Amino acid sequence: MTHRQYLKLSIPLILTGLSVPLLGAVDTAVAGRLGDPSYIGGVAVGTLIFNNLYWLFGFLRVSTTGFTAQAAGAKHDEQLAYAFIRPLLIAILLGVVFIAAQKPILLAAMHLIGGSDAVLQQAGIYFDIRIWGAPFALLNYTITGWLIGVSKVKLTLVSQLFANVLNMLLGIWLALQLDWGVAGIAVATLVSEITSVAIGFVIIRYSKRFALVRLHISELFDLCHIKKMVIVNRDHFLRTICLLVMTSLFMVQAARMDETVLAANAILLQLHYLLAYVFSGLANASSIIAGQAAGEGNINGYRDALKLSAVWGAIFAVLMGLVLIVDPLDFVSWFTDDLQVQLAVREHMFWIALYSIAGVWGLQLEGIFSGVTQAWAIRNGIFISLLVYIPVNWIAGMSWGSHGIWLSFIIFHLMRTACTSMYTGRVQRSIYSA
Repeated sequence: MTHRQYLKLSIPLILTGLSVPLLGAVDTAVAGRLGDPSYIGGVAVGTLIFNNLYWLFGFLRVSTTGFTAQAAGAKHDEQLAYAFIRPLLIAILLGVVFIAAQKPILLAAMHLIGGSDAVLQQAGIYFDIRIWGAPFALLNYTITGWLIGVSKVKLTLVSQLFANVLNMLLGIWLALQLDWGVAGIAVATLVSEITSVAIGFVIIRYSKRFALVRLHISELFDLCHIKKMVIVNRDHFLRTICLLVMTSLFMVQAARMDETVLAANAILLQLHYLLAYVFSGLANASSIIAGQAAGEGNINGYRDALKLSAVWGAIFAVLMGLVLIVDPLDFVSWFTDDLQVQLAVREHMFWIALYSIAGVWGLQLEGIFSGVTQAWAIRNGIFISLLVYIPVNWIAGMSWGSHGIWLSFIIFHLMRTACTSMYTGRVQRSIYSA
């Protein structure tokens, strides 16, 4: 694997990831032109519910990529098909459960999030429509994971961009032109989720890597494979829970600050998410290389994944950090025209630049370990990091305010990198022990 080949894998994956926050920004912009602030709040609350709900089950994409890449590396066409169908069944089941439990989910979410009656009313409208897309949203994780696992990254990018553009255009037409309001934004998202799944099935059906004729029910439900899939998904799920606890504690501390600092922290978090999407694109590329190398039994391919991840992760981390500190495109003004908030963001910007350095290697290792389906290492590393973060967040937040919670944020990601790195040798031995 050359540096050029690595970048050919990474760039489409980075662009696919960056289309997600762009989509949210367009939905917010459309809601902002409906003439009432409650529409913005309703879409924001509704989106938050689904983002958290689906984020918890993001393991469907990650684990599917790992199992698929290994089957592709081993040139085992039957296992390639099983690597898609097994998580597909889980996605459908979970989606049906979400639809059946939609009332309790909505009531619990609104109780936790809160808001004015007008905002909650609009959030309810948004939720009642989008919840019917739950099976499709989760199926999308499986489809995307499988396509990434077989290195169909350009097709993944095209299908995701098409669905996102459709969502944007439909949202503008339904919400603004036809005056459907928040319901129009929700319908647009629902249609785009269904469309994305349809396109994904067409791509998979006509790929040369998928055939149903040789599949057997007994092999599909083989207990050994099912057990391994459940364990890997469980570990990824626990990893997500740890991240959710960390971000929740961060927001609890941030909510205690004055409005200017709170607004600045919200913008800084968005910048952090943009960086995370970039690094995740690199991590996904590393996941493909490592997974296929594990399937082939090729230890040099695994070492290539480590080397390429380290080199390009460092390059992107330094470049992104420098861009944020120098701010040549005046990123801050994109988010707000409030001068006090802009000053507060710039005062804290070096923390995001530090995150770029502190967090990149941990994310790259998570991609590699996901590719070889050794999620226990990811789970252990992030759990230890969380145990350190909890007291540091409380002490630093109480002592140094906003800078204190960002210090604890950086420490969490440094620990995540350090703890996950400890398992590099053990993971390699567990894969290539034979």
